[in-house]
Amino acid sequence: MRKYIILSLLVAMLLAPATMDARKKKDKKMEKRGVNVENVIADVEQPMREVAITNPAQQLYGEWDIVNLRKKKVYTLERAYLYLDFAGGNKVYGNNGCNTINGRFQLSGNNLKFEDFISSGESCRNVTNEKTIMHALADVRRFTLETQYNAQYLNLMNSKGVVIMVLKRHNLDAMNGAWLIKELNSEKVDELNMRVVIDAVMQTIHGDTGCNIINGIITLDPTKDMAIQFEDLHSTEHDCENIDFETDLLLALETTESCKRINEQEMALLDNKGKIVIVLQRINLR
Repeated sequence: MRKYIILSLLVAMLLAPATMDARKKKDKKMEKRGVNVENVIADVEQPMREVAITNPAQQLYGEWDIVNLRKKKVYTLERAYLYLDFAGGNKVYGNNGCNTINGRFQLSGNNLKFEDFISSGESCRNVTNEKTIMHALADVRRFTLETQYNAQYLNLMNSKGVVIMVLKRHNLDAMNGAWLIKELNSEKVDELNMRVVIDAVMQTIHGDTGCNIINGIITLDPTKDMAIQFEDLHSTEHDCENIDFETDLLLALETTESCKRINEQEMALLDNKGKIVIVLQRINLR
């Protein structure tokens, strides 16, 4: 017995350095990929915090991405989301992953019920079936609100208090509106009067480069905070003196992966390495 104990200790001593070396190598790989090891550990440890419902109309108003359905992640061809419109008379609209949907909701305290849904009726094949989403919405009777890392989550529950759907607040409302291109690849270009109008709800971008009109679509990833991509960009293709700046703008938009707020009037667009490629300044268009 004593021999087995000594042998086990020797094996543990021999394996310990190898385990530590492997862990260090893994951490170095993560750091090379831009992953902060300490932040990863902190992310795992931070729990969800329940938010007190003091003003439901204000706290629930707006757009919510459907991220979890009956404890399973939601994967759909179209972005599945709900928009709760209190100003329009407790109306709800959005997409079930395939079809555009419209309906109404009743709200009283923590009680919530959806009704009178209509759908655009397209036929789609999704990993998460649209009918499953609609059946879950029909079962909703209550809700709670939680937060984690400044992200808000809306838990929709059935009559037994079981969470059947989790929604995450769409966090790109700050991008909506008209913007002046203030900087492009760290170079000031605001004197060129290049402007874009971003609609994160309709997922479109329109712009005036000072020479051409540009149009495109916006792709959002609900699993990532502040993730935004501009695709299918088209220009009217007139030849102008500042055409090089226009080309740089289109390339910068195509490389954009995310955004972040600089201050109340400015937003930054970043590439996949976190480098700022465009600085936007909010303007008012008449």
